[in-house]
Amino acid sequence: MQVRRQARIAALQALFEIDVVHHTIDVVLDRRMDELGLPTEGCKFAQHIVQGVLDNQERLDEMIVAYAPEWPIDQMAIVDRNVLRIALFEFVVDRGTPPKVAINEAVELAKLFGSDSSQRFVNGVLGTFLSKNVAVAQHRRRKQR
Repeated sequence: MQVRRQARIAALQALFEIDVVHHTIDVVLDRRMDELGLPTEGCKFAQHIVQGVLDNQERLDEMIVAYAPEWPIDQMAIVDRNVLRIALFEFVVDRGTPPKVAINEAVELAKLFGSDSSQRFVNGVLGTFLSKNVAVAQHRRRKQR
């Protein structure tokens, strides 16, 4: 399995634990890194994701609510909520991952750890977010010309 995918798995597991039982980031990440045996590059990437999601959680949750308004964030499945946070962090906030790659990785995480409907839900929310924001960006560029 690719290092970055393993790092995303570790990040998702850490965010899940932090979300549910409120353990500290250091304790959770150290345990995940030991269990998965991630190389240094993977550990750094997982830490970057977890810290980035936690630092930007309010903004990320606002984006999720805007594109999944029928699902209150606190009633959303914990796995789905954190998968969406990771993907949006990666391609909106950090901008280090191309949107289609982040969406594909999010769908894979949803398949592995979510319910039967998680992958469709995650793909739908992220796809809608991407298509609406691409359309807005294109409209702005046309207006500027």
